[in-house]
Amino acid sequence: MHAPPRKGPRHGKELVCPAALYDQDPVPATTAISLLLVDGSELWRTGVKTSLSIRGRDKYFRIVGEADSIATAVTECGRLKPDLVLLETRLPDGSGFAACRQILAQRPDTRILILTSAIDEALIHDNMQSGVHGYLGKDISPTYLCQAIIDVAAGKFILDPAVTTQVFSLIRSGGSNPPTSDGDRLAILSAQERRVLALVAEGKTNKEVAGQMALSEKTVKNYLSNIFEKLKINRRAQAAVLYAESRNPKTASNGPSQ
Repeated sequence: MHAPPRKGPRHGKELVCPAALYDQDPVPATTAISLLLVDGSELWRTGVKTSLSIRGRDKYFRIVGEADSIATAVTECGRLKPDLVLLETRLPDGSGFAACRQILAQRPDTRILILTSAIDEALIHDNMQSGVHGYLGKDISPTYLCQAIIDVAAGKFILDPAVTTQVFSLIRSGGSNPPTSDGDRLAILSAQERRVLALVAEGKTNKEVAGQMALSEKTVKNYLSNIFEKLKINRRAQAAVLYAESRNPKTASNGPSQ
């Protein structure tokens, strides 16, 4: 059974996972996701370019540039305006999360997917609020990477399977009715807002949340606006982290300080 089509960023046209649909007509080139590759290793960047170009995948992904440092990444992102940045956490001139913050300060609509050899739950916990939209290890398959890029470009939030079990178990353990103890940072939210937040924290898009809760997408957006305002945040990734922390305060407080 073929995977359902997804919308391409900015264009509103159908975009489908190339791994699932090699036997169908290619998506028009105008729907291709434009990418900036950021890593200190030229070998890695070459490998990703190869993975995203074989078997017709270049019709779905358009690599517009490369960078090997924070400074170059920020400059190239401003110049090239990619839909999505594939970013390593360890760069010659500092942390990839620092690059993330600078890129999003300059271009808030840019989607950022971390692709790294450093899978560290504590690091994820401390830095997810930098605004990244996904965090994956470099040992994933090319097919998985293709789907991850499409999902993140479509608005989803993705975590590597190596850390998903712990983080999402915290998210799901509370079901649709998380506790409301005095120490719960989410106590200010209504029951309906909590249910919306729980689904967003699982990586669901507004459309998926609306379908599951029998609401309109506009209503979901309104709920999210209220949630973000009450919690003093502005990103879905921040919401996911706060929800996970509320499910296990001890885990949150034991992480290393920034």
